[in-house]
Amino acid sequence: MAAEIVNPRSDSESLPGHTERESGAEPLDSFDPAFALHRGGKMAVQATVPVRDKDDLSLAYTPGVAKVCSAIAEQPDLVHDYTWKSSVVAVVTDGTAVLGLGDIGPEASLPVMEGKAILFKQFGGVDAVPIALSCTDVDEIVETVVRLAPSFGGVNLEDISAPRCFEIEKRLQERLDIPVFHDDQHGTAVVTLAALRNAARLSGRPLGDLRAVISGAGAAGVAIAKMLVEAGIGDVAVADRKGVVSRDREDLTPIKRELASFTNKAGLSGSLEAALAGADVFIGVSGGTVPETAVASMAEGAFVFAMANPDPEVHPEVAHKYAAVVATGRSDFPNQINNVLAFPGIFAGALQVRASRITEGMKLAAAEALAAVVGDDLAADYVIPSPFDERVAPAVTAAVAAAARAEGVARR
Repeated sequence: MAAEIVNPRSDSESLPGHTERESGAEPLDSFDPAFALHRGGKMAVQATVPVRDKDDLSLAYTPGVAKVCSAIAEQPDLVHDYTWKSSVVAVVTDGTAVLGLGDIGPEASLPVMEGKAILFKQFGGVDAVPIALSCTDVDEIVETVVRLAPSFGGVNLEDISAPRCFEIEKRLQERLDIPVFHDDQHGTAVVTLAALRNAARLSGRPLGDLRAVISGAGAAGVAIAKMLVEAGIGDVAVADRKGVVSRDREDLTPIKRELASFTNKAGLSGSLEAALAGADVFIGVSGGTVPETAVASMAEGAFVFAMANPDPEVHPEVAHKYAAVVATGRSDFPNQINNVLAFPGIFAGALQVRASRITEGMKLAAAEALAAVVGDDLAADYVIPSPFDERVAPAVTAAVAAAARAEGVARR
C-alpha cells in the first residue's frame, strides 16, 4: 500500500474552533495568515485503494490481508512490494534544535516536522511521517527509532542538537539496514558544495585552488567541512566561538578534535576574522555578525555564503561590495542555499534502489547533479537552482540511485 500526503481540508472548510478560541478571544488566525494555514495541521493520509463495498473490504482488510501477511512472514523482503515501507520516511526529532528557536520541545516542533513531510512529498514524491519524541537521551532515542524502523524505508533525523546528533546518526546507521540521514548536516553540505562548485566554475578556478573558512562547528559546519575535503578543496578552516579549530587547542570536544585532524592544513589559529584574511570562501552557519573589515580582507573575487536565518552573518549589501558571488539561506535574495534542493531527491534515489545506507559517494553525486542543473545559465546571481525548478529532484534522484548501485549498497 502507498499513501498520499494531502492537505486535510479545502480552503472553504472550517474546523472546530476556527472562529473563536477557548478563551473567547479573537483566534490567532485573525491576526496572522501563518496560523490560518496551519490550523488543523498541514497534512493527512489518504488511501490509494477503494473500500466501497464488502468485496473491497475483504481484499483491503480481512480476510484478504492475511494472505499478504503470511507471504511476508515467509519472505520478509516482500514487505517492500506489498506495503508502503519502501516509499515512506520517518522524520524524527526530539525538538532540541528547531530552526533558530532552539530547544522548544517535541510538541512545538510538530509544525516544522509536518512542513518537512510535505516538502518530501511535494519535491520528491516521497511519503513521510513526522515523529516527535518525548525524550532527549541518546540511548532512548536510538532504541526508540530502532523499534520503529520496521515501518519505514528510511529515517530523516531533524532538528536534534549537536553534539548528540552525531552519535545518534552514527549508532542508527550501525544498527539499521535502511538509510539514516541527518538533514541539518548532510543536506546543508550537499547544497553548499553544489553552489560552491558553480561559483568556482564561474570564476574559472578549481576547488583545489580555494581556501575556505566556515563559521560554526555544529552539525552543519562539521558536515560541510567533511564534504568540502571529500570534494578536493584546497584547504578549509572551521571556527567556533573560541576561534579557529586547530590541533593545538586543548578545549576541543571529540568531534572537534576529529575535525581538526583533517582541516586547517595551513595551521591557522586565533579568530575567525584573522582567518578570513586572504580567504577565497566564507561559509556562515552560525549566526552572529562578521565585521565588514574582515570581509574586505578576503581575496579578490571571493565567495560569501552567509546562511544564517533570518539574519545572515554578512548582509548581502555588504558582501556584494567585496565578493564575486553571494549566497544566503533566505528566499528573498538570489542563490538561496536551501536543504529542500537535496533531501527529497536523495531519499527518492535511495528508496528507488532500496539502498541500505546513504554513502559519501551518494552525497557527492547529489551535489554534482544539483550543480549541473544550472548548466549554461550560470551567473553570479544564479549558482544554485530554485527549489521550484522541476529538473532538480529527478536529477538528484537519478544521480543518487546510480551512485548507490556503483557503491554496492543498492538492493534492486
